[in-house]
Amino acid sequence: MAVLEHVTSQQAIELEDKHGAHNYHPLPVVLSKGEGVYVWDVEGKKYYDFLSAYSAVNQGHCHPKIVGAMVNQAQQLTLTSRAFYNDVLGKYEKYATELFGFDKLLPMNTGAEAVETALKLCRKWAYEKKGLSENEAEIVVCENNFHGRTTTIISFSNDPVARTNFGPFTNGFIKIEYDNLTALEEVLKSNKNIAGFMAEPIQGEAGVYVPSEGYLAGAKALCNKYNVLFIADEVQTGIARTGKLVCVDHEDAKPDILILGKALSGGAYPVSAVLANNNIMDVIQPGNHGSTFGGNPVAAAVAIAALEVVKNENLCENAEVLGQLFRSEINKFIETSSIATLVRGKGLLNAVVINDSEDSDTAWNICMKLRDNGLLAKPTHGNIIRFAPPLVMTKEQLLDCVSIITSTLKEFEK
Repeated sequence: MAVLEHVTSQQAIELEDKHGAHNYHPLPVVLSKGEGVYVWDVEGKKYYDFLSAYSAVNQGHCHPKIVGAMVNQAQQLTLTSRAFYNDVLGKYEKYATELFGFDKLLPMNTGAEAVETALKLCRKWAYEKKGLSENEAEIVVCENNFHGRTTTIISFSNDPVARTNFGPFTNGFIKIEYDNLTALEEVLKSNKNIAGFMAEPIQGEAGVYVPSEGYLAGAKALCNKYNVLFIADEVQTGIARTGKLVCVDHEDAKPDILILGKALSGGAYPVSAVLANNNIMDVIQPGNHGSTFGGNPVAAAVAIAALEVVKNENLCENAEVLGQLFRSEINKFIETSSIATLVRGKGLLNAVVINDSEDSDTAWNICMKLRDNGLLAKPTHGNIIRFAPPLVMTKEQLLDCVSIITSTLKEFEK
């Protein structure tokens, strides 16, 4: 089969199944085109996208400004490695640090790489600035977290699917309950070797769990009190998704280390970043950490364009307004529904809890029916469906989608 030969959905699925590793369980739809809030399958059927590539395409599919920046830069210079300077990286670092309010940015490619970078940075700061004894530093994390799937990251996961038969694991992490400031203070008070506390401002993969109001600000205050670094993993929640540029902006909870990825490129290219002030970032010296592709000219050009789109098109404000509308409309449906029990979220990162057990296939079956009805979403567990459309969606489009979602849910009423 020629590489560019047109394939049917079934042929594409069979090709992946035969030649690709089985590390994902995709919804059976084969997409070949995207524009704004819409995607099309290879047979030409049009869908609303309510996953946004796990919040990587907040700016909409194939945004012309972002694609234009990528194409223009790709025709000039794509990669120098960091062995030499390039003429775009510094511009990107200046733009991003000023936008997010930090002194320095360390560029990487994927979200998991950025998390690993933040962990290394936190540990090195603890030894060189806080004065902990080498190899003694510990980082506090939360139960049910999702920060990626590298060996170190799954070492502090409690997801058996991610962990089973992948040991031995990396030491140096303490898990506590999410949204529990008492538990956080207890561990900070009783252990003098704590270097940092890392959390998702909203636990996305766990089912869009929104912590209690004041939790993030309280966590930041405790970190200040005990001289540990507050690390915010905003790979999924950042870049306007929750109605603010970063989710911690909903509270007075500016992190010491900010982790960004996904929509930092608008989904056009793998771009991630770790941001911190000089007193932290300056512990990193040549040879300590790096990436051949991190900070390449295409990534830098794409990231600037992606951030400009967020700002110029008021995507934070749109996410906030449409998110409130979405939850309001779904709550009206829930009042008389036996299949949907709860909607929760911030901005346009939301989830609907389905009235069935976590090991059921009901949410999957609902997503299959949503697909048939022209809307793509994915369960996070057996009984939770995440709804996260591109932030360029209009009010009219959102209400059309609410109609599709509620009419589909009605087909599953008990």
